[in-house]
Amino acid sequence: MNQMTTMPSTQIYPTGTLNTLSKKEMERITKASGLAASILRDCALAVLNSGEQGDDAESMFEKYKDFQIEIHEVNRGIRLDLANAPLAAFVDGKMIRGIRELLSAVIRDITYYHSEIKNENDYDETNPIFLTNSVYELLRNAMILNPSLEPNLVVCWGGHSIARPEYQYTKTVGYQLGLRGLDICTGCGPGAMKGPMKGATFGHAKQRTLPGRYIGVTEPGIIAAESPNPIVNQLVILPDIEKRLEAFVRIAHGIIVFPGGAGTAEEILYILGLLLQPENQNIKLPLVFTGPKSAEKYFQEIHQFIRFTLGDEAANKYTIIIDDPIAVSKFMSEEIEKVKESRIKNNESFYFNWNIKIPLDFQIPFVPNHENMASLELKRSLPKNILAANLRKVFSGIVTGNIKAHGVQSIRDKGPFQISGELDLMKSIDKLLTGFVEAGRMKMGTSIYKECYTINASI
Repeated sequence: MNQMTTMPSTQIYPTGTLNTLSKKEMERITKASGLAASILRDCALAVLNSGEQGDDAESMFEKYKDFQIEIHEVNRGIRLDLANAPLAAFVDGKMIRGIRELLSAVIRDITYYHSEIKNENDYDETNPIFLTNSVYELLRNAMILNPSLEPNLVVCWGGHSIARPEYQYTKTVGYQLGLRGLDICTGCGPGAMKGPMKGATFGHAKQRTLPGRYIGVTEPGIIAAESPNPIVNQLVILPDIEKRLEAFVRIAHGIIVFPGGAGTAEEILYILGLLLQPENQNIKLPLVFTGPKSAEKYFQEIHQFIRFTLGDEAANKYTIIIDDPIAVSKFMSEEIEKVKESRIKNNESFYFNWNIKIPLDFQIPFVPNHENMASLELKRSLPKNILAANLRKVFSGIVTGNIKAHGVQSIRDKGPFQISGELDLMKSIDKLLTGFVEAGRMKMGTSIYKECYTINASI
């Protein structure tokens, strides 16, 4: 590897809770790092590449194929030995502080999951209580949960590959949210994940409420394609997409959806599937779809798709506000006050929503391989929450085939995923996906997108 682009070797001491470890904890971390060596290396490389635009995980892994990370136990705690790390993570030979914090988060979360949660006697990936407790423990260990704070966390979803006017709009909304004292949580990457955070920093600065919380929630399969943006000051890595989505919903006091592609559609279907649960009818969680005037058609298409597939009940679960950042922010601020009142009335915690019902089908990790994608049941006669869960898996698979390294390789080896179902439903999915392709929402930096899927009508 050209030494102009990498740091040949360096030693780093982690920050945060990893500074004060017992001998037992150090032993567990070093042992877990061996069990999860591949995951740890890939996630570490992703955060060392923080702030670099692009969603081609394969190219990044190839560029830094000589990168290595080792964890050693020393008297003062643990030490990270890095070889051939991206030079962009350093200034004058020293690692940038923010990246050092993100790297520490990688070690903390990956080793905690493999040394603590997976070693529990009651470990059971089919038990909804265990799964939710796992999400809670990972968030708590990452110091995301703060019982002293009143509700003020807005989860922002949206695409990593969006047009410049849409990105600027997300910044403006973030600025207005920051002026109103609201903190931001996103998927931690570029585009609509970076914009709200960047805008909020200015709003927080004007109101002298710094440091704000800019929480990035990710998982090993996506972090390489969506490296954390430089604004993220609290990063947590969940073990899979399902736990990542659950973490978003459990800590959110409100959700804003900006324009995006398949990943954003997955998130929309996930939250609507939950809100359609009879047990969640009284859950207070404001949901807003918003974008600039240029995105109006996008949200019309999303709205039509939701009404066609999930019905008017689902379409009534959200509010669409076009080209009005102030209205979005005022609405969210006022609705979060109602969330606070509801939590107080029902004696619920502010920092983690235990009461929202998440069915097991939304929690068990879905492996988007060719067999599983082909076997998805897709027909509108299904119960709406079940159809939402299956549609969510469709878009999750497309994200995998688009940007996750193992998914891209699988498509290369076996051809596109086969997605089959009811004729009218397949036409609706195809129309939505075609719109994403034409708007350049599927992948960054390319004018020619090759579909990783084929839509078939089997009924």
